[in-house]
Amino acid sequence: MMDIRKIMELLPHRYPFLLVDRIIEVVPGKRVVGLKNVTINEPCFQGHFPEHPILPGVLIVEAMAQVGGVFALTSDNIGENKVSYFVGIDKARFRRPVRPGDTIRIEMEQVSVKRGIYTFAGKAYVDGKVVAEAQLMATFADK
Repeated sequence: MMDIRKIMELLPHRYPFLLVDRIIEVVPGKRVVGLKNVTINEPCFQGHFPEHPILPGVLIVEAMAQVGGVFALTSDNIGENKVSYFVGIDKARFRRPVRPGDTIRIEMEQVSVKRGIYTFAGKAYVDGKVVAEAQLMATFADK
């Protein structure tokens, strides 16, 4: 388990763009599970949409990427002086809306690591139902 303080040691993201609240499971080299608590205080809800707040899909994908980044940084000896760069998204699908009060459970599985490119397949769930899924790619560079 990792709390927000440990996540902040690993990721450079900060409010309002730090989108992972907790890591609840890590199986090195295989998978990671993280949580994102969605509140009405998210800045995006001012405009998306004030009368019917829905978390934008792109933020769900970013949360998935951040969970994958935590996983790669802790599973491999990448080093703490590295920053992750999102380099690709494939097969992204959005299945259900995510609203304030929801907790997103993000499950990411490592598919491969080739030439410094990490590929993850992931799904995001709310109340046991898939809300989004995607295949994500990232690499790491010096800060």
